[in-house]
Amino acid sequence: MSEEVNNMERRLEDLKLKIKSYPDFPKPGILFRDIFSILSDPNAFSELRKLTIEYIKSTLPYFDVIVGLESRGFLIGPFLALEFCLPFVPVRKQGKLPGELAKAVYALEYGNVV
Repeated sequence: MSEEVNNMERRLEDLKLKIKSYPDFPKPGILFRDIFSILSDPNAFSELRKLTIEYIKSTLPYFDVIVGLESRGFLIGPFLALEFCLPFVPVRKQGKLPGELAKAVYALEYGNVV
């Protein structure tokens, strides 16, 4: 493993230590990971931004849009879209946006959502 990969992994592990976990939320058997502790710390948030951008650059040769899933994706997706000069597309649960929309079903830990 390269020194660069080891460095990224160490930085990621440092960030993981800042994430709070809440068992059985929002339903029994689900472990909710609260990233707001990272977002409320400017240094940690900056590190998350840097790591995410580095990871994307090292693994994705081409992409043409940033999609953010409700609601954490709304916090992270826009800065990625700006970094890569790409459009940002928010994905929301059914009934949350007006107008003509595309629909897709996706799975969560506790069920499917449209």
